[in-house]
Amino acid sequence: MPQTIQWGNTRCQLSFEYSGQTPLRLSSITVDDETVCIPYEVNMVEILAAGRGSGHLLSSSRLIQTSLGEGLRFVSSSRTTSDDGTEQLCITLANDPDGVEAKLSLTLPQHTTVCRCEVTVTNLGQQPLVLESVVPFATSFGHRQADAKAETDQEHASPAFDSWNIMKGSAEWLGEGRWSVIPIREACPYLNSAMANRDPEGAYMVTSDGTFSTGTSMPVGIVYSDEAHIAWAFQIEHNGAWRWEVGENLADGYIAASGPTWIDHGWGKTVQHGESFTSVPVSFTCGHTVRDVIGELTRYRRVTHLWHGDLDKPKVVFNDYMNTLNGDPTTDKLLPLIKAASTTGADVFCIDCGWYDDTGFWWPSVGEWQPSTTRFPNGLSEVTDAIRDAGMVPGLWLEPESIGMYSPVADKLPDEAFFLHDGMREVEQQRYMLDLRHPAARAHVDSTVDRLIEQFGIGYFKFDFNVRPGPGTTANAHSAGDGLLEHNRAYADWIDDLRARHPDLLLESCSSGAMRSDFVQSSRFDLLSTSDQQDYQLYPVIAAAAPMMMLPEQCGNWAYPEHDMDVEQFAFALANTMLGRYYLSGYVNRFSDWQNALVRESIGAYREHILPHLTQSVPFWPLGLPRWTDQHIALGMQDNDVCFVTVWARNSDTDQIRLPMPQLAGKHVAVELLFPAEQSTDCTWSWNWNADEYTLDLHIPQHMLSARVFALRYTQQ
Repeated sequence: MPQTIQWGNTRCQLSFEYSGQTPLRLSSITVDDETVCIPYEVNMVEILAAGRGSGHLLSSSRLIQTSLGEGLRFVSSSRTTSDDGTEQLCITLANDPDGVEAKLSLTLPQHTTVCRCEVTVTNLGQQPLVLESVVPFATSFGHRQADAKAETDQEHASPAFDSWNIMKGSAEWLGEGRWSVIPIREACPYLNSAMANRDPEGAYMVTSDGTFSTGTSMPVGIVYSDEAHIAWAFQIEHNGAWRWEVGENLADGYIAASGPTWIDHGWGKTVQHGESFTSVPVSFTCGHTVRDVIGELTRYRRVTHLWHGDLDKPKVVFNDYMNTLNGDPTTDKLLPLIKAASTTGADVFCIDCGWYDDTGFWWPSVGEWQPSTTRFPNGLSEVTDAIRDAGMVPGLWLEPESIGMYSPVADKLPDEAFFLHDGMREVEQQRYMLDLRHPAARAHVDSTVDRLIEQFGIGYFKFDFNVRPGPGTTANAHSAGDGLLEHNRAYADWIDDLRARHPDLLLESCSSGAMRSDFVQSSRFDLLSTSDQQDYQLYPVIAAAAPMMMLPEQCGNWAYPEHDMDVEQFAFALANTMLGRYYLSGYVNRFSDWQNALVRESIGAYREHILPHLTQSVPFWPLGLPRWTDQHIALGMQDNDVCFVTVWARNSDTDQIRLPMPQLAGKHVAVELLFPAEQSTDCTWSWNWNADEYTLDLHIPQHMLSARVFALRYTQQ
């Protein structure tokens, strides 16, 4: 007879089932009094280890159905509530014949429906346990409790399964934020595996490897069915390699997620008797719609952010790089920019890359982080003092994990302080990568940051990262993947220590644009760069999709208007940043009077209208997540009684756009144009709120670039 564990908070309750013959599984999830039943047995915890292998009848490349996972049995459970109302549950499982203990730790913050889970595996046996993957979260799709029955017909493809879709994010340098919806039958073809009377062997697998956690795909996924009224969302909370998969079993579909694996990333960890390993965490939630679960992920990210910095009142940042100095800062170039940036209302002025370089080729000289004497003949302090005197916080670009081959530091640090491949330093684009597990590497980055803060009063760092040195380091590691994982964790620990020592310091995460937009980064930084894309016409897709991975107030979407733009192009470039962290670049010292006025108008509208709501808002997409070539793009933010919507038109073939907003059904809606003001531009947009169909209907100019930012304020009718 199965036993049940029920646990949760006021909004979300989870039920788990187990027995003496079966492992632990998630059997139901109730969110805001709506229950999804999960009758099919998918083990919550899976462990693949050398010599144990899969428990599948034949070969399988899946994360699930491992022999160790199949043998785990319930031992005990305990629950606690922290002072902030966070609920915690620990379930101890054991596979006695193999001497393996697995402690599943679940965390559910107050007022959220997102559960975080991780597994600590301990070797109680006498033989070494060589781990190859550890899965802290797996579940089948399930069905609404209100449904008459779960689909169980195994003689043909289930119509319920056919209705599911996978939402996946893809990225590359300059091409971030490309989300797509994949019908599940395209990802998991109908194989009629019931005739063979066993589950399929494959699955739809999504991975990322090496040091760029979001360099190709996103560690966030959504699986949903409009027919079933169910949406699952999950995120792998890791700044390195990971894998998630969606597949089909005879009775239902399933989801599984993990950190690095042996088969995908060359990760392996040998755990001796009495030793333990803790998995990469995975968080998940369930709701009715995609919009529901994205909103819950946003709330969870806000509640669990580790260092709040200025998130409650985000500062406006000016950075000198994009389409401006492009890594060639000097005193003569910076001082006019500083003066002009201060008049726009910027709070931070960040000096980007190149400030340390005397050679004119800043890329391979990184590492010593001493200011250039040729770029700043009177010292860097002349520039940082000017920034402070102009009422702004001085900021610097830094790439702390990289040491250029031509940097003096390259010969001062021991080989063991760098990523190594069988004793040889890994080289990527004339750079070495520091291994922050090593005390010499840690001491170097600590002393660098502390010195720059003390010497120049730096209050803001843009931490960049541009190195991809393969699967990891073999130095002092059980595998290259193990070395990378432990470095990833050491990096997060270093950031935590840095913030504890300098609590007022503001930190931006930039990784070759947005190649590390994972939750380890976003939970520790004040803002994240969302791309290195230099074409303002392409940026709307990136800006619109950025809140899928981070908080709206963290989305560092570049606005880089240029002096030769016309008014619509200029406003379009500024609109790219307005529903995120206001992040400005460009030759503001060369702008005309009307251009400077438009920048000030944009920042004024941002501060007065958007900021008071942005830090409590959740994103939505009236036209759906955009495709790369879409002519019409819309991003919305909703907070209590107001929605903000940015609409971009890119050379539209039509003069009409209709934005569905069903969440405003039954409300009295007043629409206000926030930016640009009608008198500021040459083209006319007109709009109407359609109360019968809950749509914002727009009349727009055709065959040109144009964008507008609206506020929709609403009350109950």
